[in-house]
Amino acid sequence: MVTGQGIPLRKIEVSAFTVPTSSPEGDGTFRWDSTTMVLAEAHAGDIRGLGYTYAHSAAAAIIRDTLAPLLIGRDVMDVSGCWAEMVRAVRNIGRAGVCSEAISAVDAALWDLKARLLGLPLVKLLGQVRESVPLYFSGGFTTYSVEELTRQLRERAAEGFQRLKMKVGSEPAKDLERVRAAREAIGPDAELFIDANGAYTRKQALHLAERVAPVAVTWFEEPVSSDDLPGLRLLRDRAPAGMNIAAGEYGYDAGYFRRMLESGAVDVLQADATRCAGITGFLQVDALCEGFGVPLSAHTAPALHLHVCAAAGRLVHLEYFHDHVRLERMMFDGVVEPVNGTLRPDLSSPGMGFEFKRTDAQRFAA
Repeated sequence: MVTGQGIPLRKIEVSAFTVPTSSPEGDGTFRWDSTTMVLAEAHAGDIRGLGYTYAHSAAAAIIRDTLAPLLIGRDVMDVSGCWAEMVRAVRNIGRAGVCSEAISAVDAALWDLKARLLGLPLVKLLGQVRESVPLYFSGGFTTYSVEELTRQLRERAAEGFQRLKMKVGSEPAKDLERVRAAREAIGPDAELFIDANGAYTRKQALHLAERVAPVAVTWFEEPVSSDDLPGLRLLRDRAPAGMNIAAGEYGYDAGYFRRMLESGAVDVLQADATRCAGITGFLQVDALCEGFGVPLSAHTAPALHLHVCAAAGRLVHLEYFHDHVRLERMMFDGVVEPVNGTLRPDLSSPGMGFEFKRTDAQRFAA
């Protein structure tokens, strides 16, 4: 039983694991063949909380050398205070990017630890808003042939996913053909999302939006760079009816998201708790979305996002990203499996409900 005396953080362990992808993956601007997970383990007494980010292994050094020494001995019940201290500590080395990703992993571990100490599922500690979280499947990489693309999307649609996303932008001349093939594969009823990862110019993006409208594309993610807020606003104003413009996955702090919302750049704002300074940062984004009346969508890392998404008032869905789903199943026991395109938090386990498979993970140690 937790008392009012406070529970000191005993230690933070950090490790990094690089896992090859199942096949080469790519989007409109980048290609990769592996993914690195940086794992933080926060200890109080004999209880351990888990958090992670998908980042360069440099995030592990920031946790080990800068964040962990700062937090040892602090009361783990005061997660918000720990978060504020971490943000102050990285001022001179750069708040955005890898520092924010490092904070994300530690913050998630602290929330998981606090919930475990209280014997609560994390969603109950945060305050549950919904029983289940709608998903959209995300894959369809530009490195896939049309046959590979359509097979993957068809299989996921058959599993019950009603929203499916594919990548576009690396070869603009082929995008229309690929989008039409994807629509045929998933049938007329499922929603089709496309993601350019900022690959297009404004006019290229407008041209594609008009051409894919007849096959009922309902989501166009990062049609232009997320740094081009006027361009995103142009696309939002000019895109066909029924096509949402989305961006925000590269946001690291509340100021970034506020600027995007103030500019009217998106129909749906995206945020990623492995980048935007963790569970604490994600809840700040949800509050901003509430203030601006804009829906929120969670970006990737479904195992880590599940509980906070079930507690986020403005959330509309969570990305079920092929690469991260595969990796999280490899790294953790207790990862919840989707049913008919939704995830339901496990309320029988404290914290986020999953456990690290240390022995299985060691072969991927970075």
